[in-house]
Amino acid sequence: MLSAMIPLAAIEDALPAMDLTLATPALLFPAISLLLLAYTNRFLALAALIRDLQSRYRDTHEETVYRQIENLQRRVVLIRNMQVLGVSSLFICVLCMLLLMAGWSLIATALFVLSLLLMMLSLALSLHEIQISVEALRIQLGDIADDRPTAGTGRRDDGDNPPPAP
Repeated sequence: MLSAMIPLAAIEDALPAMDLTLATPALLFPAISLLLLAYTNRFLALAALIRDLQSRYRDTHEETVYRQIENLQRRVVLIRNMQVLGVSSLFICVLCMLLLMAGWSLIATALFVLSLLLMMLSLALSLHEIQISVEALRIQLGDIADDRPTAGTGRRDDGDNPPPAP
């Protein structure tokens, strides 16, 4: 129906010259596969950490542990979305190759661009997840800093204790 309104030749002329061969989308396979492996490893590490923290929270009901669990839940959702975008990118890459073999280069080119965009979105979510993980470390380190004894006193630094006299 679109070809009846706009001739395909006009669309092909409007696109910048791009030589899309079977090798072009195939270049994304190793990159996407490694990203998916990294995402899966992050997911598994977070799942184990959540289980440990959940058990610890049931025993202690510490606010810090609860905040860490909330942070990890947000990260798990992000990682799931990263995986969905990565798998979608790989799927569309395969579809692009099939369309190239069928001789439908215009649609294949559009799908290749879509595959690249999905991969970029996946990477953007990955960057956001890294920022959230840094926040989780800040929470953990803040908890440790609160319990740290002041130098030479052996006492906790509550902020209310004046420094020892020289």
